Amino acid sequence: MFKKIIAIVSSVALGSVCLTGCSSQSAENKKLDNVTIAEVTHSVFYAPQYAAITKGFFEEEGIKVDLINTQGADKTMAALISEEAQIGLMGPEASIYVYNQGNENYAVNFAQLTKRDGSFLVAREKSDNFSYEDLKGKEILGGRKGGVPLMTLEYLLKEKGIDMGENTSAGEAKVRTDIQFGVMAGAFAGGEGDYTTAFEPTATAMEKDKTGYVVASIGEDAGEIPFTAYSTTKSFIKDNKDLVQRFTNAVYKGQLWVQKSSSEDVAKAMQPFFEDIALDDLVKVVDRYKSIDAWSQDPVLKEESLNRLMNVMKEAGELDKEPPYKDIVNTDFANTAIKNIKDK
Repeated sequence: MFKKIIAIVSSVALGSVCLTGCSSQSAENKKLDNVTIAEVTHSVFYAPQYAAITKGFFEEEGIKVDLINTQGADKTMAALISEEAQIGLMGPEASIYVYNQGNENYAVNFAQLTKRDGSFLVAREKSDNFSYEDLKGKEILGGRKGGVPLMTLEYLLKEKGIDMGENTSAGEAKVRTDIQFGVMAGAFAGGEGDYTTAFEPTATAMEKDKTGYVVASIGEDAGEIPFTAYSTTKSFIKDNKDLVQRFTNAVYKGQLWVQKSSSEDVAKAMQPFFEDIALDDLVKVVDRYKSIDAWSQDPVLKEESLNRLMNVMKEAGELDKEPPYKDIVNTDFANTAIKNIKDK
């Protein structure tokens, strides 16, 4: 899987001159800095990143991107610390954990990509009048304990006044954490649970197969949190300020492009990374994420947003100590990108 993703990215980078309408300087004549991004997962949720690659924005900034899918924030952080990757794409909670463990070369978040939980609540039947009250006495497949999707779900249920526990007969919602994220859709289709959560494109695939129907957006209803951001080690930032700035510039260009482009154009831009998903389904996915305002308009990770994430973590019993915002977030690169890049 890793080699396939890297091969796709490499071919896209080499061909991006044509994709962007032919730049004045070819990839062969332009020295590019190689940057490996460790993705916490390979997901359509990260559309602005893939658009930034296929539209040639990284190449414009003198960067050739390779992607590796680590399949877990802990593994993404390990890739950063071991220097297998220069930049990690994951939830900021990972940098919070590392900071609190006392690691001197901790990870610093420098550019935010998504601003909401990207999961949806899926029911067995269609419902145009869903209420969170409907979850009382029901069983929900919630995901991995300690993961932000589960923490966000539980935070939202508390906000909606839904009691959680094991006694569904007493009206409590039972949130299950015993099924791995990757097989939740299959378990649900096999009869497990009354509701499940699912990211795209799984949610759209479930509706297509008539095994489940989206009734609510967890991210939209729970509010904004910095769900996914780019981070790198403190030492890497110190030694590579120009590279981190150019990387952030490319991300911001991708964010601007996605905002002004049609869902079909966005879907086409990321299709090289998701060849097993039909274009029509990718368009539906983009429509759905646009409808809940899932993607950040700029790369700035705001303090109030991080505080909301830490509140979610504290409510879940996963955080005892809040690290200083100024230590684990650097907004200099994002603010410089916004100042210097115009939406043409």
